[in-house]
Amino acid sequence: MIIPAGGSGRRFGGARPKQFVSLAGRPVLAHTVLAFDRAPSVGRIVVVAPAAHRSAAERMLRAAGCRKLVAVVEGGKERQDSVWNGLEAFEPHPRIVLVHDAVRPIVPEETIEAVIRAARRYGAAVAALPVTDTLKREGPRGFTASTVDRSGLWAVQTPQGFRTRVLLLAHRAAQRDGVRGTDETSLVERLGVAVRLVPGDRRTLKITTSADLDLCAALLIPPRRGRFGHRRGLRIPG
Repeated sequence: MIIPAGGSGRRFGGARPKQFVSLAGRPVLAHTVLAFDRAPSVGRIVVVAPAAHRSAAERMLRAAGCRKLVAVVEGGKERQDSVWNGLEAFEPHPRIVLVHDAVRPIVPEETIEAVIRAARRYGAAVAALPVTDTLKREGPRGFTASTVDRSGLWAVQTPQGFRTRVLLLAHRAAQRDGVRGTDETSLVERLGVAVRLVPGDRRTLKITTSADLDLCAALLIPPRRGRFGHRRGLRIPG
């Protein structure tokens, strides 16, 4: 399990990277790591952190009770470099490796387990959601050019899971060819490996803005019993 947390979070703003901002009483990164720490099929966790925050991140995660954490290593220039650093931190390599965004703190156990099962069976898998919004292609001067057929389109989330041998080969090929992928699945697809789509969860939001942080905080509040025993609270169906 690799959790790349090496980003600076410039779009989020603030003095600290967003993965270290407090969410419901603990740092975002701690929520994320603990979700995988609790998953039965996850054995070892490597976190990749910015150099300036590496030691503090390790102390924080140990204090949060992350039992499966084996290392916090320094991040690279870009996400792809950070994932590679995480891969190199395993000794020995696991048969299956997951990669999950540090700033997606709400990830259900059933999603994690489903991605692991699919990665074992197919070699590569990713949590994703079918696109439901109408999509427009932009034309000249900010006007729409056409409506994009959304049938068969999925919005990719994390975790993404792979047979470790496949992910290593994909990274080595990308390094050799000077390729920068948008995520790990894009690197694996270059090898001709089909990636299995696994239904994700709408609560697995990626925190990019302060509004995303507020929504995640609301989702983490336990539902309250109303006056007549009904459960009250914010919930986004999966």
